[in-house]
Amino acid sequence: MSWIPTDGTRFPAQALPYGVFVRGEERRLGVAIGEQILDLHSASAGGLFDPEHIDLLQTGRLNELLAAGRAAWTAVRGRIFQLITDDAIADQVRPHLLDQDGVNLVLAWDVADYVDFYSSRQHAENLGRMFRPDAPPLLENWLWLPVAYHGRAGTVVVSGTSISRPAGQRRNPEGGAVFGPTARLDIELELGFVLGGATKLGESVPISAAADHIFGVVLLNDWSARDIQAWEYVPLGPNLGKSFASSVSAWVLPIDALEDARVMHPDQTDPAPLPYLESDQPWGLDLDLEVWLQPAGEPEPVRVATVNASAGLYWTAEQQLAHMTVNGATVRPGDFFGSGTISGSAPGEFGSLIEMTSNGSTPLIVGGVTRTFLEDGDRVILRGSAGTGSHRVYLGEVEGTVV
Repeated sequence: MSWIPTDGTRFPAQALPYGVFVRGEERRLGVAIGEQILDLHSASAGGLFDPEHIDLLQTGRLNELLAAGRAAWTAVRGRIFQLITDDAIADQVRPHLLDQDGVNLVLAWDVADYVDFYSSRQHAENLGRMFRPDAPPLLENWLWLPVAYHGRAGTVVVSGTSISRPAGQRRNPEGGAVFGPTARLDIELELGFVLGGATKLGESVPISAAADHIFGVVLLNDWSARDIQAWEYVPLGPNLGKSFASSVSAWVLPIDALEDARVMHPDQTDPAPLPYLESDQPWGLDLDLEVWLQPAGEPEPVRVATVNASAGLYWTAEQQLAHMTVNGATVRPGDFFGSGTISGSAPGEFGSLIEMTSNGSTPLIVGGVTRTFLEDGDRVILRGSAGTGSHRVYLGEVEGTVV
């Protein structure tokens, strides 16, 4: 048993998510334990970690630990668990513990590259039926490869960052284009995967090596300006409609914390994936995900969607990584990719407002008001967890308010 109380908290001892907080003028790497944070900077300086790992824990970001690779990730996580469970060294650890409520969390790592996938079959079919009612809901390539676009790493922001309503060109119903702020600001409920290790240009990551590079998981809200996106995405895909902000949780949950939540991917036999995407490993994630919306002026957020990631995602993280690098694109420590919007097939399981409101034609009732897309002052919260009872593991929340 851990000597640090973690029962009934969002971060039990089996989770150990990493975050970065500001102490004085200094950024510090920490790990959440119950309602506290273990300051890894001061703990490593105090001799509580192996000397070869000290430099990895004192940089005020995750990138150096990400670069060190799987063996270091496992060793550091194992040592942290020992520190919080061994009564004999409790007095040495206590001076390095802080209350979570007393610290300001910032983005935990410097994002190197960002790719966003489109891997929920239900979401793709929901949009296909909406926009191509006289054609098959999935485009021809969708069941053959994890569709994606390259996003903007510089606008990945930490939970709690206000989201400025973006402006851009929109189609003018009378012909041509007009410029102005988006009238169709949307959310996207996603999982994000933080990568470590490194590859050389021209080297790909096979399915069998995915665990050497996938360090951890965050919740991701990939905000979308649907009217800007609709006008610009043909023929090359999203740009201004997606690049203005992508919010992630402050806590990065190591993939090892979700070992019990890993399940097989959905049936992929019609068609069968090409050999480089074939997998018999349980890389699906049994995670319960939620979308909460608090319209401006309303007293409390309201849950507007729930969906399970294992049911909502067709392509898994290992397949996404294999496809992302099969052309020889590099992996760098701090690379990051999103799953794409995660949705189910039924109302109440949709991970975006465009689905919840049938592209704005059916307003969503939230508390005492209605919404089609987001208005200024609206607040969105994403939540996720896996397991049951005292073994339930939580992802860090993602929260953002439109300004």
